[in-house]
Amino acid sequence: MPRIVSPSILSADFGHLADEIALLDRSEAQWIHFDVMDGVFVPNISFGFPLLRQVRALTRKKLDVHLMIVDPDRYIDRFAECGADVLTVQAEACVHLHRTLQAIHRAGMRAGVALNPHTPLCAIEEVLEDTDMVLLMTVNPGYGGQQFIEHSYSKIERLRAMIDSRNLPTLIQMDGGVTLENAGALYASGVDVLVAGNTVFSSADPACTIRRLLTAERP
Repeated sequence: MPRIVSPSILSADFGHLADEIALLDRSEAQWIHFDVMDGVFVPNISFGFPLLRQVRALTRKKLDVHLMIVDPDRYIDRFAECGADVLTVQAEACVHLHRTLQAIHRAGMRAGVALNPHTPLCAIEEVLEDTDMVLLMTVNPGYGGQQFIEHSYSKIERLRAMIDSRNLPTLIQMDGGVTLENAGALYASGVDVLVAGNTVFSSADPACTIRRLLTAERP
C-alpha cells in the first residue's frame, strides 16, 4: 500500500505561512491538507478560495482539500480553478453524492468522500467505485488537536476489506488524532493517507516528524 502524509495547514503558523509552506515543500510530505469549514456544517470557520490560491502559488505538492461545508456542489469548479488536486466532500452534506463525485471528476480533480465518526460505511457502499479516496474522520470535525477515537480501528479495517474485496484502487485517508505513536498501527489497519496537523506543526523538527510518520512501524 502507498504511504502518504498530508500535513494540515489548519495547525500552521499563519503569521509565517509562506515559511511553513516552504518547509512542507522541502519535506517528504506528498500532499498538503486544506480544511474548509463554513461554521454551519461544523462549529468552526477556517478559510477558502483566496488562501488556497496563495498556497497553490507557493508549492509543488498536491493540494488535498476537505470541504466541511453545506451544499459543496456550488463550489466545485471554483476549487478546481484555485488549484485543488483532490477534493473531498462530506457524505452527510451531499443529497446526490454520485452526482457530486461525477462533477468533481469533470472538473479535473480526484474525488474523495468523508464520513463523520457516527456515519456507517454503508453510506458510501453504492458509490465506492466512483470514489478515489475515502476519508474517515476519527474525531468529530471542526477543531484540531482532538483525541483519536480508539474504536475507529475497526471501521478502518472494515473499509479496507470492502475496498479489497472489490479490487479497487480507492485510498483510505484518516484525519484526527494522528501521532507518532499510532501511525504504524493505522497503516497496519489499512490506512494509506495520514492527515497530521498538530503532530507536525507543534514539533521541533516538522520535516523529521513527517519522515517518522511515513516510516512508522506497528508498535
